[in-house]
Amino acid sequence: MANMLYFMVFLALSCSLALASDPSPLQDFCVAAPNGQVFVNGQFCKDPKHVTENDFFFSGLNKPGNSANPLGSKVTPVNVAQIPGLNTLGISAARIDFAPYGLNPPHIHPRGTEILTVLEGTLYVGFVTSNTENRLVTKVLQKGDVFVFPQGLIHFQRNAGYGNAVAIAALSSHNPGLIIVANSVFGSKPPIANDVLAKAFQVDKSVVDDLRSQFWMGN
Repeated sequence: MANMLYFMVFLALSCSLALASDPSPLQDFCVAAPNGQVFVNGQFCKDPKHVTENDFFFSGLNKPGNSANPLGSKVTPVNVAQIPGLNTLGISAARIDFAPYGLNPPHIHPRGTEILTVLEGTLYVGFVTSNTENRLVTKVLQKGDVFVFPQGLIHFQRNAGYGNAVAIAALSSHNPGLIIVANSVFGSKPPIANDVLAKAFQVDKSVVDDLRSQFWMGN
């Protein structure tokens, strides 16, 4: 009886871990057909007879992104929206270009762990652990260095060098999602009430007004 109990606990834990990532494909591939009329958890599969090599292809990751913006960074994603053949395969990528001192601002990927490789330049990167510790884990990365950002944790990258920097990220989901903290807090539609933000940040409402106005001016 004890062995059966242990087995049931192990099975429950195994199932919970399996369900914590993208669902495994039940066929060779499931190329996304984004024009389906019904919302599903993921994408409908294109008829395999109509699948072509272009469904598994993306061109242009060798080209620098335009980082001439207030943040000084540009992310070029390669996920299921760009390569339909990634659907259900549990992987995606991105190129990140940084101007000098450019920032990829604090953000979250709710559905994917990220592994980042620096191709050029020097990056200061970090993530924050969950409540209640809220510990900041940081590292300065040089060309060829690799760093991992665990799924669902706030993280960022900043160019710490005098020249441009480039990194490639791989993520453990075909659609990892993106929540930019500042955009979500100060740019929600409709906006979060000022008194809610003032109490959350323990500041005066006038400070929230100022931060919100600066956010909109910068976007």
